[in-house]
Amino acid sequence: MAVGTGEQVKLLGAWASPYVARVKLALHLKGVSYEYMEEDLTNKSERLLRSNPVNKKVPVLIHGGKPICESQVIVQYIDEAFASVGPTLLPADPHERAVARFWATYVDDKVLLPWGMLLRAKTDEERAEWTRQTLAAVDVLEEGVRECSKRKVFFGGDDVGYLDVLLGGMVPWVYATKKISGHNFLDASKAPLLAAWMERFAELDGTKAVFQDVDSLVEYVGTVLYGTTVSN
Repeated sequence: MAVGTGEQVKLLGAWASPYVARVKLALHLKGVSYEYMEEDLTNKSERLLRSNPVNKKVPVLIHGGKPICESQVIVQYIDEAFASVGPTLLPADPHERAVARFWATYVDDKVLLPWGMLLRAKTDEERAEWTRQTLAAVDVLEEGVRECSKRKVFFGGDDVGYLDVLLGGMVPWVYATKKISGHNFLDASKAPLLAAWMERFAELDGTKAVFQDVDSLVEYVGTVLYGTTVSN
């Protein structure tokens, strides 16, 4: 049951997905208990197809029998639906909230997209191009960190906020990518603010409870990822 409500909360997900990890992070930070239901994305269940008939992807949050889709939307929903418990994730100021949403979209469209394509790349030329795009996007994101954090500990200020959760879902994949390709896209020499943020975020008790095992992610890339759509 969810803290502060009598309505059941379920999460349809895939263990390796950074997008599913976002939702788990938000639920954990808010103190909302839930039932997790692993989906086989090579043989999608009727439950998933019924809950997300448009995109047919995870994550899907089901609250009181009603499905909510897309990780960014779900995290915002969790913040609003469980406003009475746990920390507030989205900024109260409308402009700061808009800025956080802007950078969240940037992370998905400009950072995670080429990053994911890099892990799927089958030729040196493809890997070089997707690496170039990811590095360029991280450079821009580094400046976004400077703007959003205002030199505080997290994007949300002194406490974890919406953008921390959205970006935080990819932290285990930073370490996995380094093992797979040798690239550390959040290296301190190239992105010092992001690197420092990642170290702080990874040490939080809440993140340790959610993050995937890095070696398992590396194995996943080698045996499962190629040719398979993960999630969004």
